[in-house]
Amino acid sequence: MVKSQYGEIPRDRNGEFEPQIVQKHQRDVSGIEKKIISLYARGMSTRDIHDQIEDLYGIQLSADMVSKITDKILPNVKEWQTRPLEPIYTFCFLDAIHYSCRDEGRIVKKAAYVALGVQLDGTKDILSITVGANCKSLFYLLLFF
Repeated sequence: MVKSQYGEIPRDRNGEFEPQIVQKHQRDVSGIEKKIISLYARGMSTRDIHDQIEDLYGIQLSADMVSKITDKILPNVKEWQTRPLEPIYTFCFLDAIHYSCRDEGRIVKKAAYVALGVQLDGTKDILSITVGANCKSLFYLLLFF
């Protein structure tokens, strides 16, 4: 038996255990970048991601390194933000997702306002995602003017 923080783990005397996250003898863990970006997209801070990767993989990544990895998607974000939109949308839907976040050491409520447009052929486009104050009807007007 091997003792761990989760209790005793039986040894694999026959060598049948196959790791799922980092395979045996694996030296290249570049797939971790995708996982880091995924965690970042879910709202985790770079410090939280650093701690999570260390817990899961036993790899020491600085918060600065995590920032460098997440910064790789910024060109894609800029490209999406500046893409041309259709001249006409049949319908536009507006909604907000509310969440709590840390702002200057305090927990505050914010909203991510999402504008969805439906084209003439029924295809849906996300027109905008804008973070702003907690659900103010005036903010919806500001999205379009």
